[in-house]
Amino acid sequence: MGRSRRTLPEELLLLALDPTTGTTAQPQSLDLGLAGAQLVELALAGRIAPDGDRIAVVAPRPTGDPTLDCALELLRRRGAPVRAVNWIGGPRLGLRQTYLSHLERCGMVHAVAGQMCGVLPTTRYQATDTEISREIRSRLDSAIRTGVPPDPRTAALAALAHAVGLGKHLYPGNEGRSSRSRLRDLIRHDPMGGLVAHAVMDVQNGAVAQPRRSPAPAGRPATAGVRTAPEPARGVPMQPRHDSMARAVVH
Repeated sequence: MGRSRRTLPEELLLLALDPTTGTTAQPQSLDLGLAGAQLVELALAGRIAPDGDRIAVVAPRPTGDPTLDCALELLRRRGAPVRAVNWIGGPRLGLRQTYLSHLERCGMVHAVAGQMCGVLPTTRYQATDTEISREIRSRLDSAIRTGVPPDPRTAALAALAHAVGLGKHLYPGNEGRSSRSRLRDLIRHDPMGGLVAHAVMDVQNGAVAQPRRSPAPAGRPATAGVRTAPEPARGVPMQPRHDSMARAVVH
């Protein structure tokens, strides 16, 4: 995978970075979104494919991206397809920091040292090339404004942005309500992105341990249809703390 194209985890993280404060919006759910974005990127690269509500490795050869290849190898070691919700809900120690450091090495962001309460050292990240962030944002805006079905990559990015709760960050206030609604609706344009986005929301709603309901037997009415994407839950489960006190990202 060449570096001429940004990956979905990178784009999702750049969307979440506040250009003024250098902090990330929705930091806890963003960790889940990054894990989900890796799955979508691997699917776009032809390495994995959905199998019902599970993820199956179909081509284990490396992509050339070390972080994606690490995820691919972990999936391969499972031996059998894994439920998307279980994969996304698993521990992802340092994933957000890994991508922030990667973006810094690529020159897309730069680290700004600071202190919390005048004591604890912190690190904020500012975009060095705002044109990149504007291009990513304009793809979402165009899909929302025109109503034209977006390409799979943009559709998946929209689905993930909605799933982690970036709608109110990107389109705030009452004036952004219709844009947030259309952002949510874009989830239906990419099957893999939709599967992963629903899994992200399921994890936030505490549904990791509950398998998806099987279809109702013949002659018995079904109890569940196709779900629409709910608003992200307010009560996001506490994630393992993975930033050291010596280099913390202020949320």
